[in-house]
Amino acid sequence: MTSEKIIRDPVHDVIAFRLHDPLESLLFQLINTEEFQRLRRIRQLGMASLAYPGADHSRYSHSLGVMQTARLILDQLRHFTPIDPISQTACLVGTLLHDLGHGPFSHVFERVSGLSHEQQTIQIIEDPAGRVHQLLREHDTALPSLVVDLMNARPERTFYSDILCGQLDADRFDYLLRDNLMTGSRYGGFDLQWLLHALVVDGPTNRLAVAWKGVSAVEAYLQSRYHMYRNVYFHKVVRSAEGMVKLALQRAKRLAVQDRLEWPTREHLVYRALLGQRLNVEEFTDLDDISVLHCFKIWKDSTDTLLAGLCRGLLHRRLYKTIDLTPIEDPQHLESILQKAADAITHHGGDAAYDLFFDQPEDTPYETRWSADSAGDEILVRDPAGQLIPFGAISPLSAALNRQLTFRRLHVAEPYRDVVLEAMR
Repeated sequence: MTSEKIIRDPVHDVIAFRLHDPLESLLFQLINTEEFQRLRRIRQLGMASLAYPGADHSRYSHSLGVMQTARLILDQLRHFTPIDPISQTACLVGTLLHDLGHGPFSHVFERVSGLSHEQQTIQIIEDPAGRVHQLLREHDTALPSLVVDLMNARPERTFYSDILCGQLDADRFDYLLRDNLMTGSRYGGFDLQWLLHALVVDGPTNRLAVAWKGVSAVEAYLQSRYHMYRNVYFHKVVRSAEGMVKLALQRAKRLAVQDRLEWPTREHLVYRALLGQRLNVEEFTDLDDISVLHCFKIWKDSTDTLLAGLCRGLLHRRLYKTIDLTPIEDPQHLESILQKAADAITHHGGDAAYDLFFDQPEDTPYETRWSADSAGDEILVRDPAGQLIPFGAISPLSAALNRQLTFRRLHVAEPYRDVVLEAMR
């Protein structure tokens, strides 16, 4: 048997697995399970390819990248602290498997169905019938529980859990670079190698910190996060398409509850998932973007005109038009505008519940709270004297970066855009 397997990756180049090593062999076997291969059929950025044509990469490639980034972080930290082999195994397995529970179109489907991707991931890891669980137990009978505990930062947060979930975690490092590359946006670049080189472990707290020389790298990383949210994740076309997906799924769910959904049958995975019914690992493995896109192709000819119109718009990129309301901060003024828009659509024969939606995405690029058990800990910097200082006390950028990034937009079905604008005037 070949002693090494190589995966070429656009972000990290060579991702190697030396199969004579038990941990690396386990990771490679996990990659080849049906549960993990399913992630090839879940797009990382949902509908973002309607704005950025290259953004068709999957959660499969991202998950590989997160694991590889975690490897690089652990290799750096070995210079400062002993790396426990059992904790290392749980950390690398956790970073590889962290996205297993994502449903079709990721967060959009999750909001409609109520199926939490975090809980679904844990279910897959803990289910004795699943191949992922079986491989973990074959390696170490305690490993499934150790991975789940690490994901939940139990019994306490350590630098291993920081690598898995935190402001300087392997997940954020990879998705910013990967999404930046695949969209071609050039907004999310930062110096990963220098930032990794600056990571240290703080002995008293056993948490991840940054050496003094890494302050500039942290600033660049946080700025890239800000720009990616502003220009990619919150792009008006991306948000319009995601909103239409949500409306289509909500409409299908309502029809299903009323027993008026013509297709699929009640036993179908999409039907059951829409209603929030629990799926076992085998069933969930069959649920992916293709499942829902197939429904869209059938629903575009539905006798329900609302569902049909939304699906045709998504399939043929006839998206809702965007009216920017971000400058309007007064809640009463905003409410008045939204009511006028809804009344105008109703007056002209539309359905205000489906022909428009208000969207207010928000993000804080840098969080400034610190606690021993919080996933959003403030980034700590170790100064030349060895003292830990919050990043916010050092960088002049922190005040700007911890302000809420907010957009307020009204998305309107194209036939009603002009009547809504007239009503708003």
